[in-house]
Amino acid sequence: MEVPLRILIAEDVAIVGEAFEALLTTEAGYEIVARVEHGDEVLKAGRLYRPDIALLDIDMPGASGIEACAELTQALPDCKVILLTALPGSGHLPRAMDAGASGYLLKSTTAKQLIGGIRAVADGHTVIDPGIAASAMRSDATPLTDREIDILRLVDQEIPTATIAEELFLSPGTVRNYLSNAMSKLNAATRTEAVKIARRRGLF
Repeated sequence: MEVPLRILIAEDVAIVGEAFEALLTTEAGYEIVARVEHGDEVLKAGRLYRPDIALLDIDMPGASGIEACAELTQALPDCKVILLTALPGSGHLPRAMDAGASGYLLKSTTAKQLIGGIRAVADGHTVIDPGIAASAMRSDATPLTDREIDILRLVDQEIPTATIAEELFLSPGTVRNYLSNAMSKLNAATRTEAVKIARRRGLF
């Protein structure tokens, strides 16, 4: 007998979470091991129930789905994460992939598509909604300016802001503004995260 896939659902809108649970409960081969409503509950539930697949809403209180995904994939490398969003053009795809997501789907996806996506991810594939992928491809592949890349490269070398300003003949405030712009473009919460994302994308 086939061992069912153990599923963790994280969704703060109760009726949506219940709908996902009801759908998968009626399908053979799935076992819902936990359902939480806050992003900061995901890691604890993951460690407790050891799911094979985690379905995480992008926007949750406590921690975002992307933050929860990064924590979960680091703590439980065998757990595959599918992020769910209501907005195809949110621009979160690169950051979601950096966080270790194996799938990125719309909440409006059909039951057949969701189940197919879960199966594909369980088999080791990456699944991205075509609309989300197309939106990402239309965006600028290199969103940073040359100056922003220069500054991130120096930050990566652990050079202080004041020294960066002197080297580039800028004021410290201007350097901080460039860093803030780069963080915003890369959807990064900190300058360290911005450097990490830029390096992974091959921007420097």
